[in-house]
Amino acid sequence: MIACDEVGRGALAGPVAVGAAVVDAPRSRKRIPSGLRDSKLVPELRRADVAARAASWVAASAVGWASSEEIDEIGIMRALGLAAVRAIADLRAQGVAAEEAIVILDGNYDYIRPAGAWTLNVRPVIKADRDCASAAAASVIAKVARDALMTELHEELPAYNWARNKGYASPDHREAIRAHGISRHHRASWSIADAPTLF
Repeated sequence: MIACDEVGRGALAGPVAVGAAVVDAPRSRKRIPSGLRDSKLVPELRRADVAARAASWVAASAVGWASSEEIDEIGIMRALGLAAVRAIADLRAQGVAAEEAIVILDGNYDYIRPAGAWTLNVRPVIKADRDCASAAAASVIAKVARDALMTELHEELPAYNWARNKGYASPDHREAIRAHGISRHHRASWSIADAPTLF
């Protein structure tokens, strides 16, 4: 089984990421890592540890990305599909037979197959990240990867405080956009489209 979940969908800046985690029969019988079932409640300082234990628990994992430019060009849903297809391609490179697996996708809409992956058996499941440990693993692995990327981008453009807000629409982020305009990492087609582009 492959489980997928996205992070960064609602952010104003940075890419969207889709995590994919594979659980086979032997691993599914192993004890689920502590903190994984409630991964969305794990404090940020503990999240990397939970993600590392999740990555050790699953048979394989990957994170696929779609950039802010791609989001602007094709829209968020198609970008999610693109990121998922990239994550699954990474799993294939690790030897995972994706076409033979059931793909559990967190949410109520299949954005993977319309992205060109028609041969996959995708099953959207609402709250999969809460009820399915492999989906929770995919979620926390992707979250830690995206948070790390946004922290790196903060070093490039510290005015937006991405190390703290991770590109989401916090008051300090919105104020920085008003003061400095949008950067090349912002999603210009979103609600900030009327802000000047200065970087």
